[in-house]
Order: sequence, then C-alpha cells, then structure tokens
Amino acid sequence: MDLPGMALLAAAGLGAGTVNAIAGGGSLITFPALIAVGLAPVPANVTNSVAVSPGYVGSVVGSRADLPRERVRALVPVAVLGGLAGCVLLLATPQRAFEVVVPFLVLGAAAVLAFQDRLRRLVGHPRHMAPRRHAVALYALTAVGGVYGGYFGAALGVMLVAGLALLLDEPLARINALKNVLSAVIGLATVVAYAAFGPVDWVGVAVIAPATLLGGYAGSRLARRLPGGVLKAVIVTAGTVVGLVLLWRAY
Repeated sequence: MDLPGMALLAAAGLGAGTVNAIAGGGSLITFPALIAVGLAPVPANVTNSVAVSPGYVGSVVGSRADLPRERVRALVPVAVLGGLAGCVLLLATPQRAFEVVVPFLVLGAAAVLAFQDRLRRLVGHPRHMAPRRHAVALYALTAVGGVYGGYFGAALGVMLVAGLALLLDEPLARINALKNVLSAVIGLATVVAYAAFGPVDWVGVAVIAPATLLGGYAGSRLARRLPGGVLKAVIVTAGTVVGLVLLWRAY
C-alpha cells in the first residue's frame, strides 16, 4: 500500500469514527476507501468491521458520563452473542440477499426515530409497558442489532438509537451513550471472529483503527453538547442519507 492510499484510509477512519459516535454510518466512508485502495468487497467488509471497532471505544470513553450502567450489564451479553451470530452469517452465506434488505432496515430505523412520539402513542410509552414485555422487546432489539452489526454494520448506530429511544424513557444523550457501548461490544465480537476466521487486511486495520479511535472520542464529546432535538435531527438525516446510498448500491 502506497502513501496516498494510507493517507486516504487514515482520513476515512477519522471521519468514520466521528460520524459513528454522533449518529452512525461511518462504514460508508471507510468501506469505499478500502475498495479504492484495491481490496475485494468481502475482504474490505471484514477489514472494515475490524478497523472501525476501536472508534466505538473512543465513543464510550467520551460519553461515559451519560452511561446508564444498569442497562449495560443487562444488554452487553446479548449484544456479544448477536454480533458473533452475524459474523457466522457473513462467513457462511451469500452477502447479496442481506444487502437487498439492509437499505430498508436503515430507512425504517430513521423513520422510527423521526416519528418516535407518534409511534409511542401507538405502541405505548415505555413507562406504561408491562415489565416482561419491556424486557423481551429490549433484549430482542439488542440481539437483532448485534446480528446486523456482525453481518454488515453500516448505520448500526442509527438502528440502535431508533429502537432504544422507542423503548427507553431516557434522554437522547443517555441513549446515545448506551448505543456507543453496545456498538463497541458488537465490534469486539467481530474483531475476535474475523481475526480468527476472516480475510482481514491487517495493514488497512493498522492505518484506520487509530484514526477511528481519535474520531470516536471527538464525536462523542460533540454529541454530548448537542441539544436533544438537534442530535435527533442529525441522526435521522444521517440514517436517511445512508439508507438511500445503500439502496442505490443494492439496486
């Protein structure tokens, strides 16, 4: 890999870490950059999953003051198992079928967050949900997010924030902090699985990973300072753009 290629990957990693911490969709920056420096699609996807995971650690550090720790202890094991299941799916099945569905999942997540208040009137406010129903919904959401993150991962943050905001009666800053932790542990699961069994380009990882760590910390600090309404608008906009780009690529 030449110096211009390494510079491209470093810049992409910094941008992806920042975007992932604030909203999600950073993989749409790093994945094309890996393709541009000569990787085939599957190695690029696997390398991207490993390379962006340190950025989530930076996001967790930057948003730790808002972290709902009781939620973390309950949901982290589910996220890890879901992430590992998603890795198995990617390595064992054709990727095309899932790529066709992904854009609609991302666009749907953006719509859920945009119309959160109206949807709550239909499905019920979190504080009015039965404890068992609430727990099952929260675990199911985390498991599905883990599978998606292990398999593909683009706009995972948007999907997690949308679902968590619908199910938790918490300020968006705390939900975003929980999203950062879940994304981090899903990323760790992908690192372990792909490092052992996937076609990882370790030079690409060595260039991108430190940049995502720095970008993740900076982005999480910025997200803490944004008013809830502005943060929601940013996440909805990012999710819509990511979904439309994925839709264009798939079709």
